[in-house]
Amino acid sequence: MAFDLKRRLTAEALGTAILVATVVGSGIMADRLSDDVAVSLLGNTIPTGAILVVLISILGPISGAHFNPAVTMVFAARREIDATAAVLYVLAQTIGGIAGTLIAHAMFDLPLLQISETVRMGTGQWIAETVATFGLVLTILAGLRFRSDAIPWLVGLYITAAYWFTASTSFANPAVAVARAFSNTFSGIRPADVPVFVIAEVIGALVAAAVAGWMLTERTVSTSPLSVTGTR
Repeated sequence: MAFDLKRRLTAEALGTAILVATVVGSGIMADRLSDDVAVSLLGNTIPTGAILVVLISILGPISGAHFNPAVTMVFAARREIDATAAVLYVLAQTIGGIAGTLIAHAMFDLPLLQISETVRMGTGQWIAETVATFGLVLTILAGLRFRSDAIPWLVGLYITAAYWFTASTSFANPAVAVARAFSNTFSGIRPADVPVFVIAEVIGALVAAAVAGWMLTERTVSTSPLSVTGTR
């Protein structure tokens, strides 16, 4: 890596903080401006997708722009980040995410410390989080394989779509799930529902890593004289 660990951790914390501030803040704004839940969700979706494009573009060269413990876990499993750095990444992401929630509350003159009462539980929600995280990790790994220059847009567009095709509105991120538990607003999630969301996200990420590892491996074509000439 071109940047030392302190700078990389700062980028991860800052990026996750801005991401969560955008998710929570746009949720509050959308909820205040409209009584229509569909319109509010749209007002929450577009800023989230947009900020991901920005954050990955500007912070990706520093830390890899994970902003997500599930993504960091996959890269650690692929030995593309060492275990110590991976643990510190997850801590930075979680702390940054909670800070982002507090910043969003401060901007809208809300109590800084809140506990969400929004219930998000049930088989459909859990399957949705598994699917959402599977798709996110697959997008990242396939994007890195074929279109690394397009990763910011691929991730931003995927999350924009996943807000609408998943029952959970696509958290797809353990740090974001934890951070949103501290916001009793449009984007919140009840703390009791967070552990199962995190488990579903981890499962989705691991399955995506396994699928990508198999699917993106090209077949090796033998060029030995025997295979070329057909001689036995």
